[in-house]
Amino acid sequence: MAVLIEAISVVIRTDALLEKYPGGWNAFKKLVPNNTLCSDNELARVGFMAPQDVSAFVGKLQQAGLVFLHAEKAVDLAVVDQLRGLTTPCGWLEFGHINMGTNQEVAACRLAGSQTMQVFTPDGWEYEGSLSASQGFVSNENVNKDLKYLRTENGVDVYLNKTTGKEVYIGRTRDGSR
Repeated sequence: MAVLIEAISVVIRTDALLEKYPGGWNAFKKLVPNNTLCSDNELARVGFMAPQDVSAFVGKLQQAGLVFLHAEKAVDLAVVDQLRGLTTPCGWLEFGHINMGTNQEVAACRLAGSQTMQVFTPDGWEYEGSLSASQGFVSNENVNKDLKYLRTENGVDVYLNKTTGKEVYIGRTRDGSR
């Protein structure tokens, strides 16, 4: 089985969640600051559009007892970039692309060694209009180069894409700050 990867995703081993997170799965779900949670029962994934929001979420997971890195390798959770894959070495996770239909390729992660190709997505997710369909994701190192911050409206940062001249929107979590 596999979970969808869009933007910057935090992928957590569900066995670590169940063993280490105070209150287990139900308490963890309350921590999730947006509607991007999906799980294949081996992995849980939460997506973010801003690195600051990823850092804040990872910090809360670490405060709850999960281990992000040990000896520069992912332990209980990993951060995965939609364009580049794993951001740190991780022996328990595989990243790749899966075809979900005609011209519908998505990035996904699965537990290493899993043979099932089914991709789990957040409730209500549809390919049309998704980051996978639009290819509108800008990598971290290009944000300052390609985008100019304009304003924040209702928890969404609005930028000007310097290349296209169009406004782009980066959804933020309620705990994130610009």
